[in-house]
Order: sequence, then C-alpha cells, then structure tokens
Amino acid sequence: MLAGEPHQGGAAWAVLQYALGLRSLGHDVLLLEEVDDGRFTATAPRLRAIAAAHGLRAGLVGRPSGRVTGLSRAALDGADLLMNLSGVLRDEDLLARPALRAYVDLDPAFTQLWDADGADLGLDRHDRLVTIGMGLGAAGCPVPADGRAWIPTPQPIVLEHWPVASARVPEALTTVAHWRSYGSIHRDGIHYGQKAHSLRALLDLPARAAVRFRLALGIHPDERADLEALASNGWELADPVAAAGRPRDYRAFIQRSWAEFGLAKLGYVASRCGWFSDRSLCYLASGRPVVAQDTGFGDWLPAGEGVLAFSDADGAAAAVESLRSGYARHRRAARALAEDVFRAERVLGRLLACL
Repeated sequence: MLAGEPHQGGAAWAVLQYALGLRSLGHDVLLLEEVDDGRFTATAPRLRAIAAAHGLRAGLVGRPSGRVTGLSRAALDGADLLMNLSGVLRDEDLLARPALRAYVDLDPAFTQLWDADGADLGLDRHDRLVTIGMGLGAAGCPVPADGRAWIPTPQPIVLEHWPVASARVPEALTTVAHWRSYGSIHRDGIHYGQKAHSLRALLDLPARAAVRFRLALGIHPDERADLEALASNGWELADPVAAAGRPRDYRAFIQRSWAEFGLAKLGYVASRCGWFSDRSLCYLASGRPVVAQDTGFGDWLPAGEGVLAFSDADGAAAAVESLRSGYARHRRAARALAEDVFRAERVLGRLLACL
C-alpha cells in the first residue's frame, strides 16, 4: 500500500518502484489504492501528496462503499494491465476493467501457504500470478505451489531516485523492520515465523561482530521481554516513524548507513523461497552493502561481494569483517548489483514480456 498505513515510508517506496519503473519504460501509469471506509478520509490526502511528489496520477477506493476519489472508474477502461500488488485491490468492478490482471505476490511462502489452507486471496480473479519468491517450486523449497503457475521475478528499483550515497558514515549496520507483521504458520513440522523469531537466534551478534546494529524497529511496547533482551545485548533501536515515516526520511536513513543488516522473516528462511527485500535494493543502489539472512537467494543472485549471506551469528560476524577489510570494493559491487540485476527498466521489461 502506498498511503493506507501512515508512517510507512518503506512500504510507499516498494510501490513507487513499480509505478516509476513502468513510467520510465514509457507506460501511462495509474495508481489505485483500496482502504476500508473508516480510513478513507485520512488516507486520501496522504495518497495525493505522495503521488504529486512523483508526478503520478492516483485514486483511492473505499471499501465496502466503492467510493472513489482522485480518479474515475472509467479511467481504467482500456487499460492494458492491472498489476495488483499483494492483491490489495479487490473491488470487482475495477478488477474487471483492465484487459489483463496480474496478482503480484510480495509475501512468498506465506501467500502460497494461505492459499493452500483455503484463504480467499483473490488469486482466481487474476489472469497471471507473479511472485518475488524466486525459489518457489525448486527442490529445496517445501512450500506447495498448489497447482498454480507462478511467474518469478526479482523486485525493481528506479536508480535515478536512489543515487550512490557519498557521505562517510560511522560503522553501523541498520535496517527498517516490523518485529511482527502477522501470525506465523506451522505446517508439516516447519515453523514459518516472523522477524522476531529470526532475531532471537542472533541476540549476541553485536558482541560477536563488535559493530553497532541500529534498527528502526516497529515493536509494540508490551514486548517487554524482547525489548529488554535487545537492549542488554547491545542492539540500538531508532524510532521507526522518525527514521522512515515518510519516503524521503526512509531514503535518508538508508543513505546515512554503513551497511544493511538484512534480517528476514523466519518464514522466508525456512521456506528457502529465495526472497530478497525491496529495502535491500535501496541499500545496494545507494552503494551500501547488505549483510543478508540467507533465504536461498544465492541460487539466483550472485552474492559474495556487495551482498553477503549469513545463516547464523558466526556467519554474520564473518560478513561484517569482510566489509571492514574491503569496504570500498563491497560498495562498488553493491551498486553494480543494483544496476545489473534490479534496474527497474530491465526487471519490469522482462516481466511484461512474460505476461
């Protein structure tokens, strides 16, 4: 969602990469967002402001009222393609207007497990199913595809909006994250958990790596035991609203970082689905290396320089030491990966050709 949840600059950028990337390919792009009626009034001005800042046209749809502002329903008539990110657009009339409808799965493994359990995600109302889970269906991935044909794609980044950061910064690995996003899933003896479950196994990492870890972490104050454990083990917590509440704040936070601590949901790790974060792309494009928890992305992404994968605290500490000994090299490799693998024009051009 671009604006439906306040103070989510990173979520806004995840949508903007698709919209701005398609526009850079020469397409006429309309942004549509659907929210519950109770959030309609608060969301509309946020959506207008973000869209206007990037020269985009956007409309807001109320649920269940069907009220629309910013764009008319007729604006979608004749549209070639709807790219429904995470299936957030569910209005039947609007879904019917574009010639082709693609569901873009941004939560691989979880989406397929929910679908297998019978949840109505609206998949059958789409003509194509796209996923950023590059490893789904591979031999090492235990998640069922349930007979559906998923088109894999990396995520895109629009490089002109994410230049190489030139400022010298102190050694500190950062990230922007939610401690919990939604409920975990248990299936066939496997726990598909959240970032909380991933980080608990890495609590002593600041001491092992002898470097600062600064997390803009959305964590509820009632999570007292976890907050105390993080503090006692040297994790620094930044206010996520101040650090990344607006798209421009999010970009500044990333570009003032030394490198990213790429923590993944345990579900991505356990599934070996090959997930790689849209947030990590922003670090790479900024010339900031990424120390990323291994989700199987090494099967399709050339890692080792710019991106360093880890499976445990020892591996993460070794990756930090590699950054220290060759930081300039890793910075150059990070930007090169963004240009060679994730450039929006290349990623989206290939995806459109598959649809």
